[in-house]
Amino acid sequence: MKYRSLVWMAAASWLLASAPAVIAQTFPATQGIQETIENPYSLSALWQGGDYIARGTIIVLLIMSMSTWYVMITKFIEQALLLRQASAANRSFWSAASIRDGASALDERSALRHLVEDGLKAAAHHEGKLTEQIDRHTWITMSLQRSVDAIGNRLQGGLAVLATVGSTAPFVGLFGTVWGIYHALTAIGIAGQASIDKVAGPVGEALIMTAIGLAVAVPAVLAYNWMVRRNKVAMDRVRNFSGDLLALLVSGAPANASPAARGS
Repeated sequence: MKYRSLVWMAAASWLLASAPAVIAQTFPATQGIQETIENPYSLSALWQGGDYIARGTIIVLLIMSMSTWYVMITKFIEQALLLRQASAANRSFWSAASIRDGASALDERSALRHLVEDGLKAAAHHEGKLTEQIDRHTWITMSLQRSVDAIGNRLQGGLAVLATVGSTAPFVGLFGTVWGIYHALTAIGIAGQASIDKVAGPVGEALIMTAIGLAVAVPAVLAYNWMVRRNKVAMDRVRNFSGDLLALLVSGAPANASPAARGS
């Protein structure tokens, strides 16, 4: 009995020691399978497995997104520059000896400097035979209003792109969704049964298209509302400056400083 117990204990120890090797030989590729599994419903799989219409839809949405961010960055810089020019005009223009000197104190690329120069030209060219039929106040007001409108038109440029992308991108994504569902139904009809492997891919493609369309549209709508608000603030600054300039031109303020004032 004693020797039999020792034999059983030795056999049990051998089995326990050799168990990992036996398991490894039975399932040799388990770790390799886990490392090589890839997501079949990712964006890369959608691009590789999609047809020309699906790829074209993704390209259109990508172009829309790039256009949105380009307009957002450029319009933000343009608005910030105009607001900075308005602040600089309020600091330097009104302390000048004459209107011409105030315009020279502004940056050459400043929109407000061009506004002042247009006002000076309108005041200087009011002596013509045709323009004499219009009073001086109305003539200068019309000239300044045209300049203000030109500044506003430049600020409005590009906002139509944001409005278009915000309103059409969801429908482009919806088109991709409909196309993916069509592929799912086609796969079901060919297979003759609604198995998960026939439906999951096209349905996943459809959902990704919807998500991309919303991801493109939401920033465009938010940027459009934000840019419209900033445009209103900037144009209020420009209109206030134009109104003060009109009062200055009509009141008979000196357009050019006198030689004595320049010498001092």
